[in-house]
Amino acid sequence: MIVQIYEVSTPKEAKELEKLGVNHIGVLVGKGKHPREIDFKKARAIFKALSKKTQKVALSLSNQIKDFKEIIQKTCPDILHLVALPEKLTPSDIKLIKQKFPDIKIMRTIPVIDKKSIDLAKQYDGIVDYLLLDSYKEGDSQVGATGKVHNWQISKEIVKLVKTPVILAGGLGPDNVERAIKIVKPAGVDSKTKTDRTDGQGKDLRKVKEFVMKVKSTAKTLSETKINEK
Repeated sequence: MIVQIYEVSTPKEAKELEKLGVNHIGVLVGKGKHPREIDFKKARAIFKALSKKTQKVALSLSNQIKDFKEIIQKTCPDILHLVALPEKLTPSDIKLIKQKFPDIKIMRTIPVIDKKSIDLAKQYDGIVDYLLLDSYKEGDSQVGATGKVHNWQISKEIVKLVKTPVILAGGLGPDNVERAIKIVKPAGVDSKTKTDRTDGQGKDLRKVKEFVMKVKSTAKTLSETKINEK
């Protein structure tokens, strides 16, 4: 099962997360328009510190193709994670992005609000490489980073109905990730807020280690149960 951790801020921190078994290491990249964005040079240094086995994920809050092009050219990620609101970045837009950047995997965030979110996720199925299901606070200009969980039953339904690998996000930490996995059965899980340090200065490596251990243990148990049921 994929373990994805945001937001990494230094090459040293990225290396530590890789040692702990994190599969996807993500950074929020931009030109400072939004809080916590790091610049292209810093993002590139973080990605260069990682081995080929780890997927480098560049998260963009933009909805402009020119911005995506610059991020890809200057940071060289494996995955471009797009978080703009659905009305600002449609499935048609994503198809165009895939055509322009065929070698880059695309992850698309889906705000999990109500049953309409299921239809929204299905619109991107087969277009993107990953769907990330996240919580949304009404009125926010972006999806995610709320620290709140959403309705996992909706996420569970999305996982059942789409073929695209689903990564579950939204208020996940060592305290609740086991239950989330058992209910939703996603391809991966994402943590940001609940694995941050309390002083806001990077990631809490102890929490990340506990998160990874619980994810891997739960995934193994589910796999063994599935085999025994056959």
